[in-house]
Amino acid sequence: MPEAPLPRLSPNHAEMLVLSVLAEGPSYGYAITKAIDLGSEGSFAMGAAKLYPLLARLDKQGLVTTTWEEVKARDSDDETNGRRRKWYTLSPKGERRLEQHVQAHRRFTALIDAFLPPLEARPA
Repeated sequence: MPEAPLPRLSPNHAEMLVLSVLAEGPSYGYAITKAIDLGSEGSFAMGAAKLYPLLARLDKQGLVTTTWEEVKARDSDDETNGRRRKWYTLSPKGERRLEQHVQAHRRFTALIDAFLPPLEARPA
């Protein structure tokens, strides 16, 4: 029997994943998308159209803090301006929100699991 497709990420799950990535340390948008892609083995692709509005909301709510860094190409000279990269860091308020998400997710999963038969009891 083919595997059922995974459901789409809800806004709460997307927020939990982003906060989880940032719990590992400061990061920037592209690296966050790559961490989610790698951690989910490609199952949860989070493109820029979904990620950046989410990061803006997290910033506005005080769940992350931001800083800017100038990034120059390796072969650029000292006088050339680089492009700016925005870094996101999990705030203490964001750490508390992440813990709330994790607890809610674990409770929900445990409730659903209580209704499922054990794996070895499934008919082949």
